Amino acid sequence: MKEGYDNFYHKRRILITGGAGFIGSNLAHRLVALGADVLIIDSLIPDYGGNLFNLNDIKNRVTINISDVRDENAMHYLVQDRDIIFNLAGQVSHLDSMRDPYTDLEINCRSQLSLLEACRKHNNGVKVVFAGTRQVYGHVDQMPVTEDHLVRPVDVNGINKVAGEYYHLLYNDVFDIRACSLRLSNIYGPRQLIKHNRQGFIGWFIRLAVENQEIEIFGDGFQIRDLVYVDDAAEAFLLAGASEQCNGNVYNVGGSEPTRLNELVALLIKVAGQGRVTHIPWPAEKKSIDIGSFSTDSTKFQSTVGWTPRVSLKEGLSKTVDYYRLHLGQYVDQKSLNPTDKP
Repeated sequence: MKEGYDNFYHKRRILITGGAGFIGSNLAHRLVALGADVLIIDSLIPDYGGNLFNLNDIKNRVTINISDVRDENAMHYLVQDRDIIFNLAGQVSHLDSMRDPYTDLEINCRSQLSLLEACRKHNNGVKVVFAGTRQVYGHVDQMPVTEDHLVRPVDVNGINKVAGEYYHLLYNDVFDIRACSLRLSNIYGPRQLIKHNRQGFIGWFIRLAVENQEIEIFGDGFQIRDLVYVDDAAEAFLLAGASEQCNGNVYNVGGSEPTRLNELVALLIKVAGQGRVTHIPWPAEKKSIDIGSFSTDSTKFQSTVGWTPRVSLKEGLSKTVDYYRLHLGQYVDQKSLNPTDKP
């Protein structure tokens, strides 16, 4: 699969929804280097992760359209003539989905239909790679988790992400839009949102370490997670986009080093050379939707496209800490967000 990979994307017309966000912007950098024609859509909704600084290095080599995927008229125009769509636009905060379920429904369900309908009407031959999530599994029966595990999400976000994923599979099967979904584990790395902690713990932990703040772990810290460095995640999208074998399928994309949170934070503090840790009781609002320990079996995806995570946790944390030490001011609003705030 990897043979001829670079040439595959040369001059391909690519659309990335959520392209100013964390994974989307890192993917955009890779595609530009491969010679692709990249169109980026992002609504830049405050607190959702879109940040034009993420694209600063390539801003003259991509086309950026500030629009919302929920806007059907805009989508009808923007999907035209694109060869591949990497669909990463979404609301990813589990806590926000419980506080404001209707907005999560709009962004993670209605917007997916908006995009897919635009493709059906105006670009039926397009390939779409959807950013799914491990959260769809909910509380797991065994680890590592395969794609055959029961889907039973524990929060509004997980339910809507399941629906968004199934829309893609349906349009693949019925309308011949080639689509697949990558169920991502915990992704981390440069260009991640770190100004609040509602979009995941790892970016927030990294910020606290960089600022030499106290890192709070909920509970005993024995929870297991598998983490994927963003370069490896971008590689997964590139491989899926280039593979016809992926069409109509869902794939787990997870790390190779399942790690307890205590071990993760200890390594992060060692890499950063600063920071400290404390344990606090679980907030009831978060405990009720936490899925517990989780690790992914990515064998299906590895056997299909040859993907494997290459960046170790230590190397990935080191690269990420270095990035935020250099660019922290671009990701933290010092006026409105204080490190001691706990959203």
